[in-house]
Amino acid sequence: MRQSGRIVFLPHPMSRPDPVTPVSAAPVRRAVIIGGGPAGLMAAEALAAAGGVQIDLYDAMPSVGRKFLLAGRGGLNLTHSEALPAFLGRYGAAEPRVAGWLRALSPEALRDWTHGLGVETFVGTSGRVFPREMKAAPMLRAWLARLRGQGVRFHMRHRWLGWQPDEPASPARLRFDTPEGEREVAADAVVLALGGASWARLGSDGAWVETLARHGVPVAPLRPANCGFLANWSDWLRERHAGDPVKAVRLSAGQGSAAVSRRGEFVISADGVEGSLVYALSAPIRDEIEARGQARVWLDLMPDWSPERVYAEVAHPRGSRSMSSHLQSRLKLTGVRAGLLRELASRDDYADPERLAARIKALPLTLLAPRPIDEAISTAGGVTLAALDEALMLTGTPGVFCAGEMLDWEAPTGGYLLTACMAGGRVAGQGAADYLARR
Repeated sequence: MRQSGRIVFLPHPMSRPDPVTPVSAAPVRRAVIIGGGPAGLMAAEALAAAGGVQIDLYDAMPSVGRKFLLAGRGGLNLTHSEALPAFLGRYGAAEPRVAGWLRALSPEALRDWTHGLGVETFVGTSGRVFPREMKAAPMLRAWLARLRGQGVRFHMRHRWLGWQPDEPASPARLRFDTPEGEREVAADAVVLALGGASWARLGSDGAWVETLARHGVPVAPLRPANCGFLANWSDWLRERHAGDPVKAVRLSAGQGSAAVSRRGEFVISADGVEGSLVYALSAPIRDEIEARGQARVWLDLMPDWSPERVYAEVAHPRGSRSMSSHLQSRLKLTGVRAGLLRELASRDDYADPERLAARIKALPLTLLAPRPIDEAISTAGGVTLAALDEALMLTGTPGVFCAGEMLDWEAPTGGYLLTACMAGGRVAGQGAADYLARR
């Protein structure tokens, strides 16, 4: 529910801990899911579809899907409608592995799956796919109802503590901190879907990293992804343009073969930049900062104009007009874009029409550091993909599967992150079901 402009998370009846039912004399295979985000819920559904397995889902929070709900506050971006080759290209070095996950749940199949919940979708003008009502809550309620009907049991406020320090990792002895104290749970297979380390207040705090590393699981350091960056703005720019959107520009980042360029918009913050265009290029920007201590990106303030046209207008005689008035008249360069040019171009640039025209088409901006990881939309790093087989089972730990954002891959916003999380959850759930069937 919403109170005074903020979301209040209330435990949904379908998210309350279920009483433990008596165990029959016949042996029952048991699967445990740890983590109630989209990857964990999809893993539970895949296991339920296989049949013959008792499925228990545990989450440290009072209700499941809290980050999912917050992500949908302004309109839940489920996936993207672009062609699959371009879609796969969004995953960078992880593309070959993610392609396998998307064979289990493609973007189009995800839309069909959503329709099966009774939630219609539509394609926005940007190609992004949204629920017809733009909200996450109706979809989550329908999903939980279906999982409940399939026999999935939910256990809230159960924080996973890992395994006993002197015991190997396995599904057999899982430790949880619960409102009633520590308890141990035995399972035949477990799917870990513990999220990354952003938005810790919603449950993804990265505490699992030390637990897995202690038991020999290869884990790459968690890093911010889809994040804003710090810049050294002058007081003049900060006072006049902090909070202003910079629209219809092109941003280029990265070095050499890693160089990428995107068109879109971003926002000037009091101490840097943020917004969708910056998030789309956050990986190469972050990587350059890690390698060089800072990153140089380039802004094209007039992406629809050729360099020759820009130069012709800048070089046009301006008479007694100031250069700012001249640029406003000839190029319609006003507001925050004009402010950025004033901030980042030198006096020598303004004195030379050729240099100034070049700056308008390629304005250098130095970014100093990413915003803190807890403020990021998502994280990179996590369990290395080389440590997992094609079914997302840890190769050194039979019966333990991993899925979602806790794996070492990343994707930009636009539906790519959520699609791969849910697809990976389905792969892990199906992998766990196959593992149990073989046993």
